[in-house]
Amino acid sequence: MKLLATIILILITGPFAFAQNGHITGIIHENPTTAVPYVTVTLKGSAESPVAVGISDPKGLFRLESIPAGHYTISYHLIGFQAVTQSVQVKPNESANMGTIILEPDTKLLQEVSVKAQRSSVSLKLDKKVFEVGKDVLSQSGAVTDLLNIVPSVSVSPGGTISLRGNSSVLVLIDGRRTGLTQSNALEQLPADQVERVEVITNPSSRFDAAGSAGIINIILKKNKKAGFSGQMRLVGGIPNETRISPSLNYKSNKVNLFATYGLRFSDYVGLYTMQQSTGLSGTPVYLNRRQDEDRHDDARLLYIGGDFQINEHNTITAAFLRNSTNDHDKTRLNYLYSGKNNVIDSSLSRTGESWEKRSYNQLEFNYTKTFKRPGKKLTVDMQYDFWDSDKDWNLSTAKILPVTTNLPMIRTSSFGKSKDLMIKTDMVQPLDSTSTLEFGLKMEDRRVNSDFIAEQENPAGWGVIDQIDNHLLYKELIGSAYIQFSGKTGAFGYQAGLRGELTHIGIEDRTGSYSNQKDYNRLFPTLNISYRFNTTANLQASYSKRINRPRLWMLYPFNELTDLTTRSVGNPDLNPSYANVFEFAFLKNWKTLTLNPSLYYQRNNGVIEDYTFRDNKGLFITMPVNIDKETRTGFELSILYNPFKWLQANAELNVFHYKEQGSYQNQNFDFSGNTLTARLSSQLKLKNKLSFQAVYNFQGANATAQTRSDAVHGIDFGGSKTFLKDKATITFDVSNLFGLRKFSTRTAGAGYEINQTSIPNAARYRLTLVYRFNQKDNQSVRQAKSGNRD
Repeated sequence: MKLLATIILILITGPFAFAQNGHITGIIHENPTTAVPYVTVTLKGSAESPVAVGISDPKGLFRLESIPAGHYTISYHLIGFQAVTQSVQVKPNESANMGTIILEPDTKLLQEVSVKAQRSSVSLKLDKKVFEVGKDVLSQSGAVTDLLNIVPSVSVSPGGTISLRGNSSVLVLIDGRRTGLTQSNALEQLPADQVERVEVITNPSSRFDAAGSAGIINIILKKNKKAGFSGQMRLVGGIPNETRISPSLNYKSNKVNLFATYGLRFSDYVGLYTMQQSTGLSGTPVYLNRRQDEDRHDDARLLYIGGDFQINEHNTITAAFLRNSTNDHDKTRLNYLYSGKNNVIDSSLSRTGESWEKRSYNQLEFNYTKTFKRPGKKLTVDMQYDFWDSDKDWNLSTAKILPVTTNLPMIRTSSFGKSKDLMIKTDMVQPLDSTSTLEFGLKMEDRRVNSDFIAEQENPAGWGVIDQIDNHLLYKELIGSAYIQFSGKTGAFGYQAGLRGELTHIGIEDRTGSYSNQKDYNRLFPTLNISYRFNTTANLQASYSKRINRPRLWMLYPFNELTDLTTRSVGNPDLNPSYANVFEFAFLKNWKTLTLNPSLYYQRNNGVIEDYTFRDNKGLFITMPVNIDKETRTGFELSILYNPFKWLQANAELNVFHYKEQGSYQNQNFDFSGNTLTARLSSQLKLKNKLSFQAVYNFQGANATAQTRSDAVHGIDFGGSKTFLKDKATITFDVSNLFGLRKFSTRTAGAGYEINQTSIPNAARYRLTLVYRFNQKDNQSVRQAKSGNRD
């Protein structure tokens, strides 16, 4: 703590010790509460050539340094806004503050440049990598999960698991907040064209929650800026069936911004899972071949309504309500073929299953934002209340086919869960001078989850509980946190140092009294980011953060579904969080047609969570998450963006890393090390008349643990789009998982057994999307749900 305090003291006093004379500062807005980033600020004297040129940061702030004393004109330029010019007098040893500059939209200019700035781009900020979403074909079709598959460093598995640099311990946010839309693949309901940018934060600053040892993916949604009524209608049709209807409406005036979105989705998914299981390999072998065919049907409805209300120049409130309900109906068919020595068939079984699941996620949100006369000073208060429930039932019929046809007892399972989550937080941004800012805040989260699960088997007397699987779990979680963060710059150096403290209390108990446990985690999480700007085209960054990876709820539940006869996945109520220390060096260089972004990183995880597979005394294979001692990762990442012509863009990405695990659980030794890589190639072709094509190839190399080896996974996505009717309509055709290449193959081995599995959760999907806009351009969008508490 003394060392950290010394570092922060040096950072605080640094800018004053090295302050230079003749500064010009200010903040640029398009209205009293909305900052405008990336505005070009040009300072001229009596000569034609500029004396200094700068760009406003994401908060609209700008600073021109080392300006000789004298009289100048300063101008502000950004495409889509009217230019503003002012006079300014710079005096020796003083800083001239231009205050808040308001830019007015230039309607005529917007019409003239509506087809420009189409490409996605990557930039490196002090604490994150920013992927600006352009009009790439695959950025405009499909869902957010499809978009994430083309974002550097990010990948989405066929099952919907989001990973950052090959690590699935990632926190996904929407507009900087935890999101209910990331639960149960709900991001598939959010259209990709609603996203303005994606922030990849491998070493988050202390203003963010410390959760997610791999880092944070922050999805920033577009905001409507056009006055009056505007909106759009989105229609999607696909094979296998994917039908979506999403109307949206927005009304904006000087004081009020009202928004409403409604979405309907009807989707079918076809999955194929095969397994070859060998047991008794040290004695009399028994072989099992299993095939599972899965048909899933999902219906979903989403409603989001609310408004922003500007009380006066400095005070704004937002209130909104979100409801996301789903109704799923799944069918599965499993066939089992048992054989012995020399593959002589012994017996065969068949199982059919049918399930019905209803989920309802609701959210109330409130935000209060206060700005001050001093540019950059801001106070925000956020409150959210989430409440959801789910109800799922399975019916399973089993029959022996060989050697004699016999119907076995029916099995049914029932699960019910509900949760109530409350979050309250407040943040304060306090500029200390023109180059340094102090931020601090408080946050409280309270969550209560009730979950019931029972498995029963039919018998002559009725229904009886199977293997004592009758659980009634109550989960309570209380997290209190506070942070302080200082940032600033001295010449070409930028720095940001922060400290976050989190106090966590968790209680888990079975309401029957058979299990009860309480845990408390109290930790400090320091962060440090340093950057050096060589010039406007080159930037070097070094960063450090400490993170926590809390177990997700499904990892803690002791119950499981019984769809398969031979394998089960169960939770572990004794699971503890893991902690990570992450170091990274990154460099970004932009040329006229080329962007290069190499990174080196090192991550050490303590108490890492790993899957453990074992065979119980009944011959069932059980997989459960456990804590092992540690894991280290050392990697190199390279992103390249090449744009040799206006009509052609190519991207390449490579991530190579070495990992090493150490630890044991019961009789299983988890010591293992290996190397793996991920890669992505994409290209986009833009033709005349607003016709575009794009293709993306994703590759995930083979990797392994002490128990399981996973083969390489690869896949191709393709799309084409055409905009017409004076930019009012866009039609897109795209294919995800072209040729059905994307599949998982794993091999798990242990004492006397071996299990080989291949999973294809989703077949190739073909979609046709039509978006029609009224009173808005195709680079604008309506309001979408932005927040939630916990997953």
